[in-house]
Amino acid sequence: MPEMPNVDFEAIAKGMSLAVPFAGFLNLDIAEVSAGEATVVLPGRQELTNHVGSQHAGALFTAAETASGAAFVGAFAIRMGDVTPLARSAEIEYTKVASGRITATAKLGVEAAKALATLDAAGKVEFPCHVVLTNSAGDQVATATVHWHVRLKADAPAERPAPPTNP
Repeated sequence: MPEMPNVDFEAIAKGMSLAVPFAGFLNLDIAEVSAGEATVVLPGRQELTNHVGSQHAGALFTAAETASGAAFVGAFAIRMGDVTPLARSAEIEYTKVASGRITATAKLGVEAAKALATLDAAGKVEFPCHVVLTNSAGDQVATATVHWHVRLKADAPAERPAPPTNP
């Protein structure tokens, strides 16, 4: 996806832990955000482990959901003041014991321009965001899909910026 003009993705990444206090509580590192993609790192800390010493399922889920949210914010950055986003549902599959530092990489399941066009035409849009979680060796430990529901706020301006286009 192309970079959107006037979007400070680094500031978005830094602000996510403030905007979502639970992500900050877990000390998630929102390492990268772009238009429709994001990478979040879950640290390998003792207090995030379960009864067998691996990463707790809840911590893995939170990393996946946070990555999906950051990917969403990156795609909708120019419109965030106009919308109310909600994670409608999510599925996660744990595929391997997850130990240590875990990286969650998210990507929207729809092009940002298409999602924004649907939002403008219908006043709402739903789409999936797919997440792959890997350990420090690069092995996949889980996959997740978060289904987002985004609607325009009642007071959203009538004139909206044009959605980004693909080259």
